[in-house]
Amino acid sequence: MTKTATGQTIGYARTSTVDQIAGLEAQVTELTAAGVDRLFTEQVSSVAERAQLDAAMAYAREGDSFVVTKLDRLARSVSDLVAIADVLRAKGVALRILSPDIDTSTPMGQLMLNLLAAIAQFERQIMLERQREGIAKAKREGRYAGRQKTAQRHAAKVKELAAAGAKPANIAQELRISRSSVYRLLDRGTGS
Repeated sequence: MTKTATGQTIGYARTSTVDQIAGLEAQVTELTAAGVDRLFTEQVSSVAERAQLDAAMAYAREGDSFVVTKLDRLARSVSDLVAIADVLRAKGVALRILSPDIDTSTPMGQLMLNLLAAIAQFERQIMLERQREGIAKAKREGRYAGRQKTAQRHAAKVKELAAAGAKPANIAQELRISRSSVYRLLDRGTGS
């Protein structure tokens, strides 16, 4: 890996569990061999909060390179990878994935990442199309009622808190719904 004249090489290694010590050590060895200046490691599931990934991305500055050993050590999905790459790109940080060899500081690396992004978008569109077809079929068969509106699930609690003297702004904050939803639910309760 070629270092930029001004930037650092930041490495990120992750395993899903604390039992995967050998896997983490192998990543650290590979990243060290790739010449990382600063290494962030963690042992958490990809679906959990990844504090060290967040810290590594926050640490990265314009001109730096961000390096991981494999795609699955960085991202949960291709769309997650694209989102991470977009954040890094906006900061002026190149992303390098050692296996497969993708380096967004090169035209070929950009092409590979763009291909992955196009595939992710295609997969998302196919999934949404199937979802729409499933909903249409369920509606034809009378099995689809739709999703209950978020505020509606809190109607009883809104009325209970209002009866206890809570102000609409406080109710909205406590239940994490909008103030207008609180007023709407209270108006329905009074018959307006």
